Amino acid sequence: MPNTDSIDIQAIKRSPTVSIEVAGKALGVSRAYAYEMARNGHLPTISLGVRRKRVPTAALLRMLQLNE
Repeated sequence: MPNTDSIDIQAIKRSPTVSIEVAGKALGVSRAYAYEMARNGHLPTISLGVRRKRVPTAALLRMLQLNE
């Protein structure tokens, strides 16, 4: 399981979506790699407008194996 010590998992759980940067940090990858993951479909995202993308919290928690 990824090291999640540097992020607040409880804060993530309170939000329906998180930024790609936060998701990347939770996954332990760089910002650039998180965006690459989003582009190629390895990081689930939803579109909010033309340029804004967010990561559904439920999907991120499943990736981290923290879903309850």
